[in-house]
This record gives sequence, C-alpha cells and structure tokens, in this order.
Amino acid sequence: MIKFDEDKQKKQVEELHLEEEENVVKILSKRYSLPYLELSSIPINTDALRLIPEDVAKKAEVAGFRLIGKKIDVALVSPKKEETIMALKELTQRGYKPEPYMVSQRSIHHAWERYAEISFAKETEAGVLEIAHEQLASFMEELKSFNDLQNLIKESLLTKKKYHISQLLEILLAGGITTGASDIHIEPEEESIKLRLRLDGVLQDLLFIEHKIYILMLSRIKLLSGLKLNVKNDAQDGRFSIKIGDADIEIRTSVIPGAYGESIVMRILNPSTLAVTFKDLGMHPNLIKIIGREIKKPNGMILNTGPTGSGKTTALYAFLKEIQTSKIKIITIEDPIEYHLPGITQTQVDKKSDYNFAQGVRAVVRQDPDVLMVGEIRDSDTAQTAIHAALTGHLVLSTLHTNNAAGAIPRLIDLGVNSKIISSAVNVAMAQRLVRRLCKVCKKKHEPTPGEKKIIENVIEHIPADYKTNTDGTYTLWEAGSCAECNNTGYKGRIGIFEAVLMDGNIEMVIKENPSEREIKKAAEPQGIPTMRQDGMLKVFEGITSLEELARVVGLEGE
Repeated sequence: MIKFDEDKQKKQVEELHLEEEENVVKILSKRYSLPYLELSSIPINTDALRLIPEDVAKKAEVAGFRLIGKKIDVALVSPKKEETIMALKELTQRGYKPEPYMVSQRSIHHAWERYAEISFAKETEAGVLEIAHEQLASFMEELKSFNDLQNLIKESLLTKKKYHISQLLEILLAGGITTGASDIHIEPEEESIKLRLRLDGVLQDLLFIEHKIYILMLSRIKLLSGLKLNVKNDAQDGRFSIKIGDADIEIRTSVIPGAYGESIVMRILNPSTLAVTFKDLGMHPNLIKIIGREIKKPNGMILNTGPTGSGKTTALYAFLKEIQTSKIKIITIEDPIEYHLPGITQTQVDKKSDYNFAQGVRAVVRQDPDVLMVGEIRDSDTAQTAIHAALTGHLVLSTLHTNNAAGAIPRLIDLGVNSKIISSAVNVAMAQRLVRRLCKVCKKKHEPTPGEKKIIENVIEHIPADYKTNTDGTYTLWEAGSCAECNNTGYKGRIGIFEAVLMDGNIEMVIKENPSEREIKKAAEPQGIPTMRQDGMLKVFEGITSLEELARVVGLEGE
C-alpha cells in the first residue's frame, strides 16, 4: 500500500510554484533588460532600506537593499508600475542613483521583513535623521536625568529587547538633546570605548561600550555625516541634522585618528538654546544699559572676545534679536551658520570656493545692509575689511580670540589695522565667559575660610563704587550640593560673566602709542565697569554660582 504524505506533497507543490515564480521573473527581467536577483541569499543593507519609507515601498513594491555612496540598488516587482516609477524618481531627486533589479513577490516580502529591525529614527534624506515626535516624547518621559540615560543605554546593550542594537546612536543623540549636552564624545581606549557628554561646559562620564559596537556606530556616524568610510588615518569633519517635528537640530561631527581607533565628537547645535534674550545673558543692569546703547548706534564696531565655547555667538545673536526691526537689514557671515534666525539674511563662508570672511564682507556691503555680523576676525584681510565697513555707515558685530576686553585693541593692531582708525571704528570691546549656575534645589550656604576671604577681598578691592556690596566685610557664600535634579553635579545651567571697554578719550590717547593690554586696562578704569572676575564675584555673592566655579573659569589670582 502506498502511503501518501500530504504535508510533504504540499511542500513540494509550494516549492514548484516558487520555482515557477522565479522563472517567470527571470523571463520578465530579460524582456525589460534588467538584472534578476533572488534576495533571500543577499544581505539587506538597512541604510539602503530606510531610504524608502515602508508605506511607500509596499505601495510601489520596491525595496532598497544595497547602498554604496550615492548609488542605491533597488529591488522591484514591476518597472512599469506608476508608484514604482515615482519612488525611483524621488530617489533621483534626492541625489541618489537608483539601480533597479527585478525580483519576485517572495523576494520583495523577504526584504520588507527587515523594516521591523530599523530603528525609530528614519533617514529622510542624505544626512538627515527624522525622529518621530511620539518617540522623542517617550524618551523625554524616560530620560529625567543623566542616570536615566545611562540605564537606558545599558538596558539596550545588555538585553537587546527593548531597543535593537542599531538604535544605540539614536538613543545617545536623543539623550544628549534631552539632557542639554553640547557635545557627545566617543573615545576609544585600549580595552573599551568611553562615552562622555559635555554638560554645562564640563565633561561627564556616561559609560563604556564594547569595541564591536563602536565599529558599527562609527560607520553609521560616518555615513550620516558624509565622511569617507575607508579613511581611518586622517581627520574628517562633517555634519548631519536631526529633524524633530518642525525643528532641525544640526550635529557637527569631528573624527580624528587615535592609538586605539578613531575619536568622535558630535557637537549638538540645538536652536532652543537660542531662546536666551539680551536681558537674559546675565549682564549687570548697568552693563545692559551701556551695551544696549552701543548696539543701537547706526555705525561702528562691537567686538566680543573670549575662547571657543564661551558664549560669544549666542551673545551676538541676542544682540541681533534685540535690534531687529522691519526697518533695518541685517546680514551675517558665519562659519558655519550655527543657528537660523528668522528675518535675518545669513550667509556662510566656503573654503572650497575660496569664499572667506573678508570676501564675504566685501560682497555683503553691496547688499545695502544696516548691520553686519562677521562670525570671527581671524586674519588681517578680514580685520581691515570689517573696520572699513564700520567706518562707512554700517554697524559691525564680530568676535576675536583674546583673553579679555582690553586685549581686543592690541590684537587689531597686531592684525595690521592702523591704530589711528581703530578709535574711529570701534565702539566697544567686550569679553565673556560662562560659569555654571548652582542648582537651586541642593545648593548650600557656606562661610568663607580665611583664605577664601582674602581672595574675595583681593578681587573686589578695586571694584567700582556703584557695584560695591558687603561693605561690612562679611560674606555669605553658597556651594554645590548633590541631587537628582542636577545629576549630582551641584550645578544646572550656565550664565555669562562680562567685562567691557568703551572707546573714550582716555582710550583714544593710549591707542596712538601702540598700547599693551595693561595700558588699555589702566586707561579704562575711570569708565567704572567691573572686570569679569569682579562681575563673577558679584554673582557669587548673589548665590548664582560658587567661588570654586568662578576660580575654575577665570582664576582668582592677579586681579
């Protein structure tokens, strides 16, 4: 008696049907002059897959499966289908070069299954991640503190259940944004990879990850940032954007070679940090009046000095927003454009085209502006052209890298600007730093030690009379505590400390003699504006920051 195995027969029939389906596709591929593929044996690249949203892919019956630079290999069921043609056209419009391959329905469904593995952040165009609003809201619920971010990353690394391993970068970026980090550092060491975040200007250790995870993350970051994957021994700079709802947050990427791998730093340029207004910068009310008067003048130059990361650009943006009206035209020349300001024309230097700051100023003055912002004066050519613009009826705002306000004038002379015209061009030179604010929840009162009292008295000994406090010689200070609100750092947020030198008769006299910083400082004393140290000490007395923090940022010797 012959035994009939129904399951086996059914399987054989299915295999026969599948084979027939593949044979039909092979015939069609020849008719359409397209290569044939059977996708079940080919690895699907999720970066290629994500370029076509899942709903679009299923309507068009297509799937991206391989991505090399801008060339994307696309599997399709029918090249004549209208939705298919539109999907390929859209890829071309976004700068990609689609290469079509004929596949069967079984193959295309195999590719679609990989959509389940793609992280919540989808790439909508080259160098742009779009994070779903509901996903970010979910993160913000979970990420109440720095510790929450640590725990979430650990969970994703250990269990791999709640978040797929490919989502680690998105978790890290979302965490950096929600915790207010300015930079994310990924640093290879001998045995593991260290992750750190810069919060309020200070690096905080996050955790360590394995080298194999770092390799995957490095490739992902390079792809997003437009960097070369095969270049490992040269420094590379790139950028990409994270789209969250209607907001675009730019990420600037720097990769440099190191002993144990490539070190990565991602700077987060979050437009929400620009919410600070002129009056919120942290200036003393007297200085607000002085600078407010200067930025409303029709011409001249306002210089803001300080090291990288001291808040110079944020301050200049606040000045622009303060004076912006429909009656004036404001143009900026930046490297790069850090934040977009509505109603202001912003331009960017381009090193590849030899379009630098000096050339930018020359071009911009032909655009009939009232106010120019020049991102930075780095060289003689830029200094000369910016000064000339200030002398020809424009208000020019710019930055210099000097240690203090008095150093701005000698620096301009070093750059070749004629000392005789500096007094006519420059209205005011400022300097600033950022100090961390004490956490309002956990800060503690602190009686100064004899050593601290001596430091305080040295700093405020020559403070202008209008600013004197604590005339009885008693000082109540505040120091950092520790709580969940501030991630146990004792600080939350930052505020500026400032100084300024106005152009007046005394300064004009000393400029003629090619003065030093010390001579400028001496000549500026009658103006009665506190130094940065003195301004910082006033904030210490108010309980805004601590003596320790002020010493970290500006030092408290030599006042």
